[in-house]
Amino acid sequence: MAAIGKFGNSKSNKKHIFNIQAYLASVGVAKTVVEYRRSERAYSQGDPAMDVMYIQKGSLKLSVVNPVGKEAVVAVLGPGDFIGEGCMAGQIVRRETAAALTSATVLVIQKNEMIRMLHAEPAFANRFITYILERNGRIEEDLIDQLFNSSEKRLARTLLQLTRYGNQEEPQKMLPKVSQEMLAGMIGTTRSRVNFFMAKFRKLGFIGYDGGLHINHSLLNVVLHE
Repeated sequence: MAAIGKFGNSKSNKKHIFNIQAYLASVGVAKTVVEYRRSERAYSQGDPAMDVMYIQKGSLKLSVVNPVGKEAVVAVLGPGDFIGEGCMAGQIVRRETAAALTSATVLVIQKNEMIRMLHAEPAFANRFITYILERNGRIEEDLIDQLFNSSEKRLARTLLQLTRYGNQEEPQKMLPKVSQEMLAGMIGTTRSRVNFFMAKFRKLGFIGYDGGLHINHSLLNVVLHE
């Protein structure tokens, strides 16, 4: 069973008419612009959940740590994504840590201001709801991926997700700096297995290294192959 999600027909993903970036940048929206350096934390697991963040530039990873100190990366998000929206659903404290994978710029919006915008601007509310539904769909796809697909296919799908393939008209070809340990944690396998498949992908021309990790979108063949 292949959890291909958006990868099967990326051309069908059209831009939403409502320009959420322009709306959030407007003077009528109370927000704070914050710049993060690579590895700097936007918030930590257990911090008070008091605001929502909208990523303008860069990438952030969401990770959780269990009581014995083992860390798991649960998502890597980029421009156009929200983080910390759990406070809108009654979360008192952050359930995860958000840290910058690259230098990043985010808009920080207090919970009460976010609620006001959702009531005042129906187009924004519709777009936010659509975003949440799409993200929940991706979480379901990730679960199916973990349950039914090989580690090779999970790695290929994760690499494509990190390029934001299917989320924008021009996916990025060079990934933010992600370690093989991090990739192993994201797909539920060992670093040695990740290293083996990365070498295989490179030999087949699916990936390359030239000032960074470059992804050829022919890697999609691995995801779609039964």
